[in-house]
Amino acid sequence: MCPKCREPMIIVEFQGVEIDCCVECGGRWLDAGELTWIAELAGAQPGKISEAIERAAPGPRVDRRCPRCMRRLRAITVAADEPIELDRCPKGHGLWFDAGEMQAVIGAFHDGEDGEVARLLGELHHGKLESKSKGE
Repeated sequence: MCPKCREPMIIVEFQGVEIDCCVECGGRWLDAGELTWIAELAGAQPGKISEAIERAAPGPRVDRRCPRCMRRLRAITVAADEPIELDRCPKGHGLWFDAGEMQAVIGAFHDGEDGEVARLLGELHHGKLESKSKGE
């Protein structure tokens, strides 16, 4: 169930990684380790993106719940030129990206090894939008 709008999510397989997507609000759930897996698919070691997310201190609890354990998610602020706020499961089950947040992460980490990770995340984002628009 979507942490934001409580609608059912669909699973989109992206190069062997299953991403939970909400067709209602456009949000995406990455299970723990999926960002690292995407980095490996890109041929990069987890770099600035993973480090920035790992270093982000847990902020306040939000009203959204983890789709795995149903605990309230915690806001985190990812350090970038423009800080990006994401929601993370306090038990480490994964990350929630509201619509637009994945693009913000892509834009913030677009060079070097992280450029390849951002490219794959971009493909995920654009592929999902294309499949959604085709179904309408």
